[in-house]
Amino acid sequence: MHAAPQRLSPLADTSPAAVVAGFVAMLVGYTSSLVLMFQAGQNAGLSSGQISSWIWALSIGMALTTIGLSLKYRTPIVIAWSTPGAALLVTSLPSVPYSDAIGAFVLCAVLLALCGITGSVDRLLRRVPPALAAALLAGILFRIGIEICSAAQHQTALVLGMVLAYLVAKRLWPRYCVLVALVAGLLLAAGLGLLDFHGLRLELAVPVWTSPTFSLAATIGIAIPLFVVAMASQNMPGIAVLRTDGYAVPASPLIATTGLASLLLAPFGSHGINLAAISAAICTGPQAHEDASKRYTAAVWCGLFYGIAGLFGATLAALFASLPGELVISVAALALLGSIMNGLHGALADPGQREPALITFLVTASGLTLAGIGSAFWGLVAGLLASLLLTARRR
Repeated sequence: MHAAPQRLSPLADTSPAAVVAGFVAMLVGYTSSLVLMFQAGQNAGLSSGQISSWIWALSIGMALTTIGLSLKYRTPIVIAWSTPGAALLVTSLPSVPYSDAIGAFVLCAVLLALCGITGSVDRLLRRVPPALAAALLAGILFRIGIEICSAAQHQTALVLGMVLAYLVAKRLWPRYCVLVALVAGLLLAAGLGLLDFHGLRLELAVPVWTSPTFSLAATIGIAIPLFVVAMASQNMPGIAVLRTDGYAVPASPLIATTGLASLLLAPFGSHGINLAAISAAICTGPQAHEDASKRYTAAVWCGLFYGIAGLFGATLAALFASLPGELVISVAALALLGSIMNGLHGALADPGQREPALITFLVTASGLTLAGIGSAFWGLVAGLLASLLLTARRR
């Protein structure tokens, strides 16, 4: 496990690579599902002010908790909104009054906070073999990594140019290889005419309060599913990222903090913030800082970028729409290579758990969805079942 630095000096501990890692983590977090929230809000008939308030609430919550927790534990702890939760709301939000949905967000936040306060999460995680946690991480990130191949089919020159820039920089300036790839991607995108900033306007977000109401339909249709996907698809993989990269942070305080923050921000539209997995791996991996004890600064920068983005929540859609999706996918895949390698190494390190770990990896990487729950949860379930059947007698 990585030892924490003896002093807290973010400015002295930071590096250009940490700043880039924080920016890429923010970029990946927003581009992954921002469009889902706009789609969910429009389907439910929300005003542009309510949608802007929703993004503001999530962004400010993520900014404060990411910075606060990273500085407290001196660990790269990245908080993100629930992407599976946003996907769930695309279909479930229009079916209930908006005030009932806010009430469901409140109930979900209370359940998450109680899980953290009671310490049940730490007790559960102690039963998960480290090899399975590493395989879970590798499976989640593998799906992002291979998307660069699909991106190359659509924008071959852009993606190949970014990969070439990354490899050259990896050989000559390894600390700045992701930065070089990002800059090369922006220059190539501009040269290919793939950037369009015509629809971009600078506009501050204004919080909009909605008093929560409670209904059985919203509780069953929104609150409980949100809680399940938050734990299974966000918090469990998020802890796996930290454990695999050597950070032994207690899980319960993190989940309690995000639950309480979600509770305070729910009336402004926040459907919940949780531990990040993919965005976190960008900040916990070797590309963020050569000194593992100083990678917390990458998460701090990510939090600062969250805050800036949140203040201008109304303009985010236009900004990200101006960047080609292939550029974002490619820079994310390149930034995650180190974390994928760490996950695969950890998954295969224990000979007694290699087969369960492989099963976990395969199911997680498959993208399987059952009962509305994503492959991360089912991969862990399959791996635990295999581990129990294969190793119970030997134990």
